[in-house]
Amino acid sequence: MPQHQVIYDTDPGIDDAMALVFQALHPEIELLGITSVFGNASIDTTTRNALYLAGRFAPGVAVARGAAAPLQCAAPEPLGWIHGDDGLGNIELPEPDHGRLDARPAHRFIVETVRAHPGEVTLLAVGPLTNLALALADDPGIAHQVKEVVIMGGAFGIRGVLGNVTPAAEANIHCDPEAADIVCGAPWKLSIVGLDVTHETVMTNAFLASIRDRGGDPGRFVWDISRHYERFHFENDRLEGIYSHDYSAVAYLLAPHLYATRSGPVRVVTSGIATGETIQKPSAMHVTAPDWEGRPACEVCIGVDAQAVLAMYERTLCGPA
Repeated sequence: MPQHQVIYDTDPGIDDAMALVFQALHPEIELLGITSVFGNASIDTTTRNALYLAGRFAPGVAVARGAAAPLQCAAPEPLGWIHGDDGLGNIELPEPDHGRLDARPAHRFIVETVRAHPGEVTLLAVGPLTNLALALADDPGIAHQVKEVVIMGGAFGIRGVLGNVTPAAEANIHCDPEAADIVCGAPWKLSIVGLDVTHETVMTNAFLASIRDRGGDPGRFVWDISRHYERFHFENDRLEGIYSHDYSAVAYLLAPHLYATRSGPVRVVTSGIATGETIQKPSAMHVTAPDWEGRPACEVCIGVDAQAVLAMYERTLCGPA
């Protein structure tokens, strides 16, 4: 029986899609819905991809279209050089059934689903946090009704890295820093899975080839979409493989014991050259910091058993070795 009822808030995205395939196959996850958001591609493209992925891997799961732009500025340019012009590695995919799209905007879908299942719903957010911020603005009380929130975003310099789109900011947070600061300040249980651990969790070329050879149709799909992503990682970072960004958030939800965390309130810089930087005041730091006072503690991932996390992905797609 599924232990986690999940709304997957996503901007698919190659790694988003890889994480969705995993969720659809894992017996402890029940997908209540997929909500799209701008980010890796335009909202039209991410919504199309969400519909396609749901139809192929999670039939019957609702898809709701979300925010097209950040709270306070225009939408960023799509990341075509990373995810492909179609967001899924430029592989040829059929057009999904757009008639399956839920009539509600994503933030209303979130509010109404949480209200219908009080204390049971996990929000798993792996894109810009605009939909979650809009849901809080619409109905602040849902913060006390959500079971937990897990986000992929941010970086805290544990291994010297603060960002991947600027020297100070990770992409999801940088896309809408105002929304991220709102979400990190809401009174719900929030865990942050950032670059500090996703950069430690690398799917090598050999790992992906094994998924392709042993994982059936889902495994071949993961291989196909990851070709473009793998080329980007090699050209940009000389990495022979890909970082497991969004899947890491799912792994944390299922197996938090595989991660080391640090507790404390988090703020997001919303202006200046460090826009999008995530800064935690650790609970063990006994100094006066007015900008962090009165905000709830967040759990920030600072360490990971990467091999165990990768083994869980392989086991779920391919079965026992």
